[in-house]
Amino acid sequence: MSEHRSKLAILLWSATPERPQLCATPFVHAAAAAAFDCEVEIHFAGPTVRLLVAGVADSLRPWPGVDTSIYQMMRQATNLGVSLRACAMAMGALVGRDETLIPECAGTAAASAFVDRALDPEWATLVF
Repeated sequence: MSEHRSKLAILLWSATPERPQLCATPFVHAAAAAAFDCEVEIHFAGPTVRLLVAGVADSLRPWPGVDTSIYQMMRQATNLGVSLRACAMAMGALVGRDETLIPECAGTAAASAFVDRALDPEWATLVF
């Protein structure tokens, strides 16, 4: 029987609102890992933080003809315990002070937090 890591950190980098076809897979993988009782964090870097702004992900569909929004996929993951963390620097640069974040956002994390996960042998990492 092989041993599995029980923690997964996912970095969103290229899965931006402008590329919704890339946004579904990270949340599906996060939900799958959480369903296996894995602790999961998704770190939103650069322009991916825009997905955390209320209304943005709700208006996105990964492909034409798909009824499920990216926001619904995000909620499915968070309902299984996945934590959504925004890059503080990207938030300051790309999210307006008057914009509201989705309630599922668990707060901010510095780039060093994801690097720490990548260096920790208990954590596996994925980058999308």
